[in-house]
Amino acid sequence: MLYKVQHSNSLGFVLICNKSNKFVFLIMQMAILLRFVFFTGSIIFFILSGCQPIHPVHLLNDSSLLTGAECMNQYLPLLKNKKVALVVNQSSRVGHVSLVDTLLESGVDIIRIFSPEHGYTGTLDAGKEWSDFNDNKTGLTIVSLYGKNRKPSAADMKDIEIIIFDIQDVGVRFYTYLSTLHYVMEACADYRVPLLVLDRPNPNGFYVDGPVLDEKYKSFVGMHPVPVVHGMTLGEMAKMIDGEGWVSGCDLTVILCRNYNHSVRYILPVYPSPNLRSMRAVYLYPSLGLFEGTKISVGRGTAFPFEVYGHPDLLNTSFAFIPQPNEGCSSPMFAQVECKAVDLRQINTDSLFVQRRLWLEYLIDAYRRSPQKKDFFNPFIVKLYGRDDLPQMIEAGMTPEEIRKTWMVDLEKFKIKRARYLLYPDF
Repeated sequence: MLYKVQHSNSLGFVLICNKSNKFVFLIMQMAILLRFVFFTGSIIFFILSGCQPIHPVHLLNDSSLLTGAECMNQYLPLLKNKKVALVVNQSSRVGHVSLVDTLLESGVDIIRIFSPEHGYTGTLDAGKEWSDFNDNKTGLTIVSLYGKNRKPSAADMKDIEIIIFDIQDVGVRFYTYLSTLHYVMEACADYRVPLLVLDRPNPNGFYVDGPVLDEKYKSFVGMHPVPVVHGMTLGEMAKMIDGEGWVSGCDLTVILCRNYNHSVRYILPVYPSPNLRSMRAVYLYPSLGLFEGTKISVGRGTAFPFEVYGHPDLLNTSFAFIPQPNEGCSSPMFAQVECKAVDLRQINTDSLFVQRRLWLEYLIDAYRRSPQKKDFFNPFIVKLYGRDDLPQMIEAGMTPEEIRKTWMVDLEKFKIKRARYLLYPDF
């Protein structure tokens, strides 16, 4: 295994309460009492009320937190006199400037750019394949890793001496930037090209939850036996992919974020794909993403995708939306048709941050409100969920907690494995 990393940390303190499946975010103000008295009183309160303290968290980004891309002194020397390729999109930035422009300004010899699903600008529809093109600004070829090839070919790898991977992920198994990372690692191993991952915080990196993928359902939306929410950065995932032998022989270097840990609440400066437009959507995405395996719309074609769910025939609702073609969704489900819906935009993002779990309640609620249950699920649900038993459990009327019990043994085993590959202090 060939990986090299650096390490730093930063901590704060918050308490989380969990009682009767309701998660409450409590910020305890220091007043007259001494710290010892405050802490002791808090513990007594949590014990008596059934609440559960967890490890420290930051409420906001620490001004000293730097992404791997911003730690330029650590990787610029590795690029000297090298022909460099980048795997980037609109989220690949050094401060407010694109990584491409930053490296060109620094004299780095960039010879090729690769980009994943949603394209170089991050504006293309989900699932829309796209072709290579020449960038008018830089004159560089932008090679599609979401078209005829999802893995760089021999021709794509020609003359490259090192590849940089710098893309913002959201920490969900079926979000395809992780799959692109896997294929880039394979190409680097095949052609003996070193890979440099510039790590970025995982905005959903503060918990781990969901079923672990059954590998017989492996696909581009699930390539590894990890849970829906894996709680790892892409740098950590690259280390796991290498360490578990899912890709062998990749010369991997990870440039770590500075002053990041898995309890940090990281607010995305640039949203990573066209239908994740708010932190509320990013937090809801692991749960609402499962709706892509159903006949229910998650609001693509509106100004608030992944913050609602609806269908023209959904029962007992007081809200509605009408999907319209827009950037990032040119052909939305139920275009121009009113969808009766459930609106989640009133949920406070603080409460979503502290909930620390995958919510099946939304899926079960939509199933119960649907008058046509027979065709509620489509075959894609198996790839998203990673197992084939979810439709049957929901149809049988199982509760969220009963369903959760079916994945807990595998989830606990994954947590043990995950701990071996963490590069930052855990939650």
